[in-house]
Amino acid sequence: MKKLFSTHWKSSKQPRKQRKYLAKAPLHIKHKFLGAHLSKELRDQYKIKTLPVRKEDEVIIKRGQFKGVKGKIEHVNLKKTRVHIANAQITKRDGNKVFYPIHPSNVIITNLNLKDKKRIKIIERRTKK
Repeated sequence: MKKLFSTHWKSSKQPRKQRKYLAKAPLHIKHKFLGAHLSKELRDQYKIKTLPVRKEDEVIIKRGQFKGVKGKIEHVNLKKTRVHIANAQITKRDGNKVFYPIHPSNVIITNLNLKDKKRIKIIERRTKK
C-alpha cells in the first residue's frame, strides 16, 4: 500500500508538490499551519513571534476585504486551514450572515486565550529557549 503522506518531504519549488503536501498532511501536522503573528506587546511579553491560533483568541485582520477588523475567533477549520472571526461576516442574497473564512497568516493575535493548560505549557516551553 502506498503512503498518502511522507514526513520526510523537505521542500520543493513546484507548486503542485507544495499543494499536495498541504492537502494530504494529517491533522496533527496541519495544526502547525495555523500559525499567526503575535502583536508587539505579546511578543515583548512572551518572547515568541508566532503561535497557532485557537478559538476565543482576539485578533486583528491585516489582509483582505476585512482589513483592520478586530474580533474573537469563533471557529477554526483545521482541514481547510481557515479561521472564522466574529466581526468578519458577509451577507448572502437571502439575508443570512455567514462567517468569511480567513487564513491565519493574515491575522495578528492581540489577546491570547489562556484557559487551556496545554497551551500555557506550550508557551512556557517555547519561552525557555
